[in-house]
Amino acid sequence: MRKASITFDRAFAIGDTDPRLFGAFVEHLGRCVYGGIYEPGHPSADKRGFRKDVLDLVKELGPTIMRYPGGNFVSGYNWEDGVGPVKDRPARLDLAWFTTEPNSFGTNEFIDWCRAAKIDPMLAVNLGTRDGDAARNLVEYCNHPGGTAWSDLRIKHGWKKPHGVKFWCLGNEVDGPWQMEHKTATEYGRVAHEAAKMMRWIDPSIELAACGSSGRNMPTYGRWEDEVLEHTFDQVEFISLHTYFNNYAGDTKAFLASPDLMDQFIEEVVAISDAVAARRRSDKRIMLSFDEWNVWYRTRRVRADRVKEGWPVAPPILEEIYSMEDALVFGGACISLLNHADRVKTACLAQLVNVIAPIMTETGGPAWRQTIFWPFAQMSRLGRGTVLKAIVKSESYQASYFDPRGKQDLYYPIDAPYLKASVVSDDKGVSLFLLNRDLEGSLDVTVNARGFGKLKVAEATELRHKDLKAVNSKKEPLKVKPASLKGVSTKSDEITLELQPASWNVIRLES
Repeated sequence: MRKASITFDRAFAIGDTDPRLFGAFVEHLGRCVYGGIYEPGHPSADKRGFRKDVLDLVKELGPTIMRYPGGNFVSGYNWEDGVGPVKDRPARLDLAWFTTEPNSFGTNEFIDWCRAAKIDPMLAVNLGTRDGDAARNLVEYCNHPGGTAWSDLRIKHGWKKPHGVKFWCLGNEVDGPWQMEHKTATEYGRVAHEAAKMMRWIDPSIELAACGSSGRNMPTYGRWEDEVLEHTFDQVEFISLHTYFNNYAGDTKAFLASPDLMDQFIEEVVAISDAVAARRRSDKRIMLSFDEWNVWYRTRRVRADRVKEGWPVAPPILEEIYSMEDALVFGGACISLLNHADRVKTACLAQLVNVIAPIMTETGGPAWRQTIFWPFAQMSRLGRGTVLKAIVKSESYQASYFDPRGKQDLYYPIDAPYLKASVVSDDKGVSLFLLNRDLEGSLDVTVNARGFGKLKVAEATELRHKDLKAVNSKKEPLKVKPASLKGVSTKSDEITLELQPASWNVIRLES
């Protein structure tokens, strides 16, 4: 059995978790909207067509903010198509996913759904095929109280009170050549600057996120962030990051190590952002919006396949089925986000339902939790507070993580500690999030909690399964679920516990 230790002190903090760190993402992609959150005629649907069974699971999952309507979809989206009487809304061809968008669900329905789910909305504006004019009009439609053409149109459509959307994304993945109206950093930086300026003139209270790289493996990574922030530094509060973890190589050890690259990604973008601030002699600090992250690799759809399939409405695409192994990697990413709470203030799990999602549904049938549901729900419930600087001592292993990038495949060397951990405190106690990446051996962990006095175990769970390929399904919706973690012992300010091989563990300690 390997040994590891964690030492932390109540007085030494990384930063407070922003409530928006626990966000998610809804895009007009596959069955995320239609057949996911919205399915008129479903046995559980309310009069607005919102699936109540999905709403119940969303409330259990605990996301705090929801990004919408994309994603790649937003780069060709005319927001005006999704408002007004549904019978009058046009159907459009969506070039992002080669489907037909009926537009029966749009901005106002999304806001109503967010209110029903008790979630704050995050809206993205189209800076692909459109520009700042359409963006500022959408802000006026959503947030202005009345007395103008766009705000009065909202009132005419049945929403008298302003929506009060506070967080806005300036486009999506504009650095990607797969994007509609892909732009260079200079081209995007200029249009984002002007859009941000006008949007803020409409509503000075909003917060704005500029597009960073759509992946750390992009050829323009680093230079892109620097150039974009040169144009937008004074107009935005955030820059975005996106990442997805994969196991294309079939190397479980490297896969479990991959969240450590998320830590590097965050720290590099922080450094670039601060370098832009330094050149300006500015004490302003750009925060990070990690508004797309998840495990995703099995269900890619190349453009040629999309063309062959025609233009269906809400086809079942990108419906990743998550395993126990995926849940461990996902948990590692949760830890990475928590451990950078000083700069990552917003994050969005991509996506919410059916499409690379923690919740799956059957059209007309039930909804159930995927394996990745559990780490997110636990992080959202117990990760609110102050993240403490934890000193983790653990043996490590060497891994080489494969990340495909077109013609130039990338291999990242990682020195991965077997124990990956985060510690979050609040006025009642402390929560430990612990990932044992050893596939074969248990970890004997000693925890030294300084400044808390005597602690007792309020809750201790582990998520593991003897088969790392085990999945939840309609037939076995709880095949993988948290179980009680036995053998946690407390003595004064020292806690001892044993973590089983390949396990995600959450321990709640209170005085």
